Amino acid sequence: MFTTDDSIRMTEILHINSISDMHDVFGLSKPKHPLVSIIRFKNARIKPEYHHISCSFGMYCITHKNETDGSMTYGRNSYDFQEGSMLFIKPGQILRYDGHESNAEDPGWALLFHPDLIRKCNLGQTIENYSFFYYDITEALHLSDEEKQSLDEIVAKIEREYQQNIDRHSQSLIISNIELLLNYCTRYYDRQFYTRTNLNKDLLAKFELLLRNYYVDNRQLNGGIPSVKYCGKQLHMSPKYLSDLLKKETGKNAKTHIDDFLINKAKNHLLSSSESVSEIAYSLGFEYSQHFSKAFKAKTGMSPREYRRYAESNTKNIF
Repeated sequence: MFTTDDSIRMTEILHINSISDMHDVFGLSKPKHPLVSIIRFKNARIKPEYHHISCSFGMYCITHKNETDGSMTYGRNSYDFQEGSMLFIKPGQILRYDGHESNAEDPGWALLFHPDLIRKCNLGQTIENYSFFYYDITEALHLSDEEKQSLDEIVAKIEREYQQNIDRHSQSLIISNIELLLNYCTRYYDRQFYTRTNLNKDLLAKFELLLRNYYVDNRQLNGGIPSVKYCGKQLHMSPKYLSDLLKKETGKNAKTHIDDFLINKAKNHLLSSSESVSEIAYSLGFEYSQHFSKAFKAKTGMSPREYRRYAESNTKNIF
């Protein structure tokens, strides 16, 4: 069990490693199950001594908030819960509550589960595929009333399962329902991407402009090839969210967009200049020319030299 006192500063990090730890934060009694719990916010509030303290989570935490005042901070971003939203927290993430109060009849819930719960099952291997656990707090999922009801029903099943007598079926049923909830959230995020199509197109245009300006300003000479992390930071979104947004909008993730951009620039250099392959590689931001050649062949099926000869031969045949 962790402890805190008035001497803890906001810059220090409090480690919440277990379900019991989280129950203590909310002033709740010992959990019914050591590895999974549902916290109902109408029955629990974070103790004042835990406000304004940065906390590192040792578990997965999925929260659904309804019309809640106050904010949560993750990194440099802060998100208020006025509209109601879902947040997905993975082990190791650091957050800070800046206080919360709610006048809502049902302010929402938090589903907590420790990695040990799913470690030996299929979900333990596939949970990394649920990329919304890597989104920033400003990229929360907003639900319709119908979607809220669907998830509330799943959460209620999980809650009933661990509150009754545990038997040999309990863990598999709890895990199956957690996986079902995650799959519904994947569907709802797809809907959210779809309904924000105009905004997504604006972001796509900004992403493409960002790549062009990066090379116009010759930033690659010092910074190397632009990474997805760099692009996300410049566009004020997490790398995973940027990649998923582009995937939904264009069918290609952020890394593929960057690779395609580089290959197109490389083709232009190969056909419009007499620069060597090494010179082109370094001008694009590659540290080693062999890495450039390998990436180029993976995309085109030809080495840079083969592509140059092939393109020049076809140009001569045309004229």
